[in-house]
Amino acid sequence: TMTGSDFVDSAKDVARDTNDHPVVTAAARIGYAANGLIHLLIAWAALGIAWAPLAHGTADQSGALGGLAAQPWGRPLLWVLVAGLFGLGLWQLTEAVGGWHGSGREAVFSRLKAIGKAIAYAALGGTALTFARGGQSDSRSQSTDITATLLGSPGGRILVAVVGLATLGIGVYHVIKGWQKKFLRDLVADPGEVAEQAGRFGYIAKGIALAVAGLLFLTAA
Repeated sequence: TMTGSDFVDSAKDVARDTNDHPVVTAAARIGYAANGLIHLLIAWAALGIAWAPLAHGTADQSGALGGLAAQPWGRPLLWVLVAGLFGLGLWQLTEAVGGWHGSGREAVFSRLKAIGKAIAYAALGGTALTFARGGQSDSRSQSTDITATLLGSPGGRILVAVVGLATLGIGVYHVIKGWQKKFLRDLVADPGEVAEQAGRFGYIAKGIALAVAGLLFLTAA
């Protein structure tokens, strides 16, 4: 009979094999590129709103993907993004299960972070899938609906407050990671001064955006 320890070891072996599979690795690389493209589109939308406050569109994932879907070549590219984002989510999940994360509290935090990324990339892949199939999605409406549902459930205010605190904490973490250039630890080579500064300000900007979202959840609570 298989013991609990044997089951865990077996799950880790499967996760490592999946993590190292060329198809999953290729999909993860496409997923990272897709995530970068979405961030560039969000930045472009934000610039448009900054220069023309009455301009239509939103500087979020739905606005970026919707703008992409409106292009003649957008739908085929969206299907590539869907495959990459789901592949990246799977890769992060296998990292959480079978990857090396050290020991102690740092290992627990690292695994939880990988699981969080897996969920985030899968959710983003789902949004991209909606647009690829010709549908529509609104990040603001989704956030409002989720918040309203949580507030209407038993202990809803506590749940929304927890979500707000977690989001705020992640935002602060991104600001610190950007300011102290800790993202360079994820790289195997020096990316150059331009990329380094872009990464620094990018992480800080994303952290501020997440912190604002966290404060909005706390205000709702």
